[in-house]
Amino acid sequence: MFDRRHRPHPAEAHAAPGPGLDTSDLKEAYRLGRKDERARRKRHPILMTVLVLLALAGAAFIALAVINGSFGDAGQVADHNLSVAAERAEPAVRGAAGEAAETLRGVGAADEAPPPAQQPATQPAS
Repeated sequence: MFDRRHRPHPAEAHAAPGPGLDTSDLKEAYRLGRKDERARRKRHPILMTVLVLLALAGAAFIALAVINGSFGDAGQVADHNLSVAAERAEPAVRGAAGEAAETLRGVGAADEAPPPAQQPATQPAS
């Protein structure tokens, strides 16, 4: 099933470098190869954060299912918790939005007034 002809023997894997190759050259080539692979497989931090949050939410949902005995009951508990959180957060969000709107109105009104004109400085006669 597996072709062992192409795999090196474990004893040969750690053998000394061939002729013309120095150990430091091999280490440098290995370091550069790792650096190239790391650069090729960059991950986006925001995408990884979203993925971790989704995994945590999935783990929490599975924990609720285990605690309540079924996924249907866990869904009802999750829906109830979400609705309670939404009811509590709605007044705070509305208040913050109202304050932001008032601040923006105040900023716009202050900019409409023209700046006071300044008198040119007079030079004393000598």
